[in-house]
Amino acid sequence: MASRANELKVWLQHHPNPSYRNIFLTLKKIRQFEIPTPTFYNKCLYSLHSLALALWHAPVRTLYSTPAFKGRVNRCGKRLYLYGGVPYVSGPVEINLGNDCRISGHTTFSGRPMSDNPTLMLGNNIDIGWQTTIAVGRKVTIEDNVRIAGRAFLFGYSGHPLDARRRAMGEGDDESQVGDIVLKRDVWLGTNVTVRQGVTIGEGTVVAAGSVVTKDLPPYVIAAGNPAKVVSTVKPRANGGFSHA
Repeated sequence: MASRANELKVWLQHHPNPSYRNIFLTLKKIRQFEIPTPTFYNKCLYSLHSLALALWHAPVRTLYSTPAFKGRVNRCGKRLYLYGGVPYVSGPVEINLGNDCRISGHTTFSGRPMSDNPTLMLGNNIDIGWQTTIAVGRKVTIEDNVRIAGRAFLFGYSGHPLDARRRAMGEGDDESQVGDIVLKRDVWLGTNVTVRQGVTIGEGTVVAAGSVVTKDLPPYVIAAGNPAKVVSTVKPRANGGFSHA
């Protein structure tokens, strides 16, 4: 039905007869019709909408999403906060969470099937953003106060061999394609950052959006690019914060 409707729309839109094209334009105007409403009404309606969502999501998160995810993890600290649903978990990954972790429900955690007890260790006060994927080859360690923005990808294993014939036969990756990942305290990964296996990112380091980290990064630097390179430094402050150097 949807396909036929689309065919009819294209037929009207590109018909050589102007009358048929006018029918398409008229239908388009009808689709775009809106009722003028006062600003006060719009704001009140949005407030009610936000309230309704809060009243729905809060009990779902408290009574369903959080307990369900706790049933999959090995150890869970206090005050776990999930937003947007239950993270997807695949493979035999062991997940250990510290206190005050905030995790998007659109996060994916996976463990390499051929590894012996692949383990994900999360410290305290960690944010993991929307559509982030953490693939654990053997071990991924994320220390306290780390911030991971949306669509980051930490891959501790590749999942497939480099040889095309072996991939076609469904074989898994080689041990040389597997490695640990360590994010030290206070690391910040920007949006769409990729971190490959065998990489350690030093304490307080910031990785710019879209970067691909292929080698270890030292502490207290800003890294950017593909592959990521040090472009600047940050100085730790006495009160525990950072300043740009």
